[in-house]
Amino acid sequence: MKSTQLPFFWIDAFTNKKLSGNPCAVVLNADSLTSKQMQSIAKEINLSETAFVISSNKANFGARYFTPEEELPFAGHPTIATTHALIQSGLIKTVDPITKITLELPAGIIPIEILKNSDNTKIVMSQLAPKFQRTYNIEDICQIFGLSPKDFLPGIPIQTVNTGTPILMIPLASHEALAKVHFADFEHYKKLKNNGDFYFSHHFCLKGATSNGTTFARSLGTPPNTLEDPFTGSATGPMAAYLWKYGLISNPHFIIAEQGHWMGKPGEALVEVVGSKDSISTIRLAGEAVCLIVGNIDLNN
Repeated sequence: MKSTQLPFFWIDAFTNKKLSGNPCAVVLNADSLTSKQMQSIAKEINLSETAFVISSNKANFGARYFTPEEELPFAGHPTIATTHALIQSGLIKTVDPITKITLELPAGIIPIEILKNSDNTKIVMSQLAPKFQRTYNIEDICQIFGLSPKDFLPGIPIQTVNTGTPILMIPLASHEALAKVHFADFEHYKKLKNNGDFYFSHHFCLKGATSNGTTFARSLGTPPNTLEDPFTGSATGPMAAYLWKYGLISNPHFIIAEQGHWMGKPGEALVEVVGSKDSISTIRLAGEAVCLIVGNIDLNN
């Protein structure tokens, strides 16, 4: 690797409390790194995602996101974490109540608003318009995740929805069904994924983990990636679009999505779906973040 030191931030996203939410490593000044180096660093850090901030001639900043195994075209909690790290480093100045920036990702340009008041700072990303893709058989999903047909919300499809990264939406009827989810047949899952159109699955129900929540969810990953994500912004946005499209919510403007509580790392996002059920233009996803660690990644030999 090229001899260099790079500023590094460990950010807990979708929370205002340290050691909660979803942690993300953010590496600044990463233009000198190759894709292979980025992947190696992400594997070494071994969080669900590591973000690398690069220059952009199309947006205020560019970024690339890597799991321990692969690059993602878009991800939610790294977007919140990257923005917070840029604020923490002084590269974004938040002197006004609303600061607007853009972030270039492989999936496209993501508009971001930073809302600052005396109590908190919320980071609001506008995700790409959702694409509703393939649907899947309930029998396959039951076999893979140890579920039965009665565990699902009836009458709506199990479907991939994509706002930058395609995620398989799996609507469940209760917390009890959500708690049952596990890889009961991993080989069948790998076959379905290899022949499918999604990165991972997002399981959710229409009851929060707390009394404030609209939804509660779990996102499962596969080794060498993390087995379960504490909070998944790239899935929460398309989940909200899915809920609105299929009439599972009556108000698309104030959705409180909760995730990670059963892992001891509770996270929360405020979500708004913009547009009619058949013509959704964007999903606005707001979350807070806190910085846990500041340092340098030293690649000097």
